[in-house]
Amino acid sequence: MYEAERKRSILALLKEQERVEVQDLIQLLDVSESTVRRDLKELEQSGLLKRTHGGAVPVHTVNYEPTFSEKEITHREQKQAIAREASALVSEGDVILLDSGTTMVYLARELKRFQRLTVVTNAIPVAQELLGCGGIELILLGGTLRKDILSLVGPFAEEILGKLHVDTAFIATNAIHAEAGLSTPNVTEASMKRRMIASSKRAVLLADSSKIGNITLVNFASLKDIDLFITDGEASEGLAELEAAGLQVKAAAERK
Repeated sequence: MYEAERKRSILALLKEQERVEVQDLIQLLDVSESTVRRDLKELEQSGLLKRTHGGAVPVHTVNYEPTFSEKEITHREQKQAIAREASALVSEGDVILLDSGTTMVYLARELKRFQRLTVVTNAIPVAQELLGCGGIELILLGGTLRKDILSLVGPFAEEILGKLHVDTAFIATNAIHAEAGLSTPNVTEASMKRRMIASSKRAVLLADSSKIGNITLVNFASLKDIDLFITDGEASEGLAELEAAGLQVKAAAERK
């Protein structure tokens, strides 16, 4: 396993368990103790985790944003279930918008069965997924490429988006909180998401349960701006707080 792959695996494990032990990582990654400790030290120097006695814990900072590659290897089953549930909201002939994010890629795969659909997106991986689908008209928003996230943002993208009207916008978020609403670490990304919500008749939030109860740097919407929140069946007690705050929630069931 290459160094970058090891580090992605460590970060993915941290998100699932909230703590990793050196001895467990030695067995999981099949490397020496010195290699694991070096990886942990370098990840700590990059601000991605905090080392503890015998292991490491995550660093929860409001401006931390994982790359697309890091997101891609976490919560796969949950994201697939959310995407299947979301695709049930789509009908032939709809004009829909897909935000950037790995869950949106899974949704794009579900959309390939449609024969007549228009998809607007600012996400390069979503566009790549839908290339060659004859029944899908693809509108890719131009703009400045965020290389780590693979999304197009900025004034050019927002200008185009401001002229469009879609039936449903499927929105991603880095964090959702009962009081603080929806937030993301990046200012330009937040501005794009506001425009997406404003351009839609219906805004549907897609996010796995690890995002619930968290707050990041820039707020882009309140709970009242979202018509439906689709998450996974592993949602914690934070989900009850969201429902109490008036958000309509649907938990997607994973396939056995």
